[in-house]
Amino acid sequence: MSTAEKGWFYPPTLLTNVEPAATVAQVEIFGPVLVSMTFRTPSEAVALANNTIYGLASSVWTQNLDVAHDIASQIRAGTVWVNCSNQLDASAGFGGFRESGFGREGGIEGMYEYLKPSLAKAKPEATKQIEETPAKGGGLDRTHKLYIGGKQARPDGGYSESLPVASGGTVEIALGNRKDVRNAVEAADGAATAWAKATAFNRSQVLYYLAENLEAAKGQMIDALTERGSTEADAEKEFEASVDRVLYYAAWADKNDGRVHLPPSRMHVYTRNESLGVAAVVAPEKNPLLAALSLALPLIANGNSVVLVPSRQNPLPMVELYRVVEASDVPGGVFNVITGDHADIVPTLADHDGVAAIWHFGAESGGFQAQKGSAGNLKQTWCLDGESLDWHANPSPEFFRRSTQVKNIWVPYGA
Repeated sequence: MSTAEKGWFYPPTLLTNVEPAATVAQVEIFGPVLVSMTFRTPSEAVALANNTIYGLASSVWTQNLDVAHDIASQIRAGTVWVNCSNQLDASAGFGGFRESGFGREGGIEGMYEYLKPSLAKAKPEATKQIEETPAKGGGLDRTHKLYIGGKQARPDGGYSESLPVASGGTVEIALGNRKDVRNAVEAADGAATAWAKATAFNRSQVLYYLAENLEAAKGQMIDALTERGSTEADAEKEFEASVDRVLYYAAWADKNDGRVHLPPSRMHVYTRNESLGVAAVVAPEKNPLLAALSLALPLIANGNSVVLVPSRQNPLPMVELYRVVEASDVPGGVFNVITGDHADIVPTLADHDGVAAIWHFGAESGGFQAQKGSAGNLKQTWCLDGESLDWHANPSPEFFRRSTQVKNIWVPYGA
């Protein structure tokens, strides 16, 4: 009888003296094989545990529960068992981080996978076109740059496009390319860990400060909206709604609590709502200030860093906003802006393995590109027609929920 007919089997094996970069330490092994690596400190143990593209489940073994909870909070996995293993129950969600997939089975987390959020729809409006008119005398020509790593940055290719404005003449808007996207993702990744570890209260205070500075910049933000087609009344309404939106997520930033599950065993199972990491956001054309903030803010409030691609038709509010962000204690790299053609920028964001999630609220064709490219590292994707939504409506809890991923930690108790 051939080996194939008898089956493929591997005896229970313990592999020692394994290097962190070894294949057996990097890939999932579905068999009775255990890889053993030594460490000297808890932080080194965490680094070894997280040195993989996967993150389905993990175990922490220690006599010190203080250490157990500390380590469990740092491991990038959807489930952490403390002094036990392979504990599962329908009352608690089960699922992974990173390339172990996303979504959950079981618990209230699993229920969300079968529900479709009801987002407020807007009445369709005709798109207003701005015709170029002769520039008025006086003033300086302005070329708006990208915003990467807390600094204004010239586009790598040196290209810009001219947009006609209502006050006369044109403004120059930077055209980002693949290199600019990579720079922005690198900056966002560099800021992600520290921002996620900041206390929720600290993040809320930063957002409150942003709201104060945004209110003080009312004049320039109103001008940015009216220069590309909004009426004075519409611009005023959108600006006030935008300030309220910042205050809304500032208030919620330190209230996104987890929950305690009740499995039928002597297990204390609690949920941590954790950040995704680097999130890419593609904003719709309508409501260029309010919509972009409505998408970026829940992510930032929950400890993610964001690479934002603003409205192509009117990017002016966003390039004015980053000047407000610069003065608002937002750490460099937490909020990045890449202006330009969505068709050029989105595929690079979707293909980039450093991006953990992408929210695409632009054109449907771009959403398809985002989902297709995101399959490479199992990015979490959320693609909707942002033009059809009523951004002035009360924010849906779905935005806040999707800006985190759930980790369930199992701790045995009693005899």
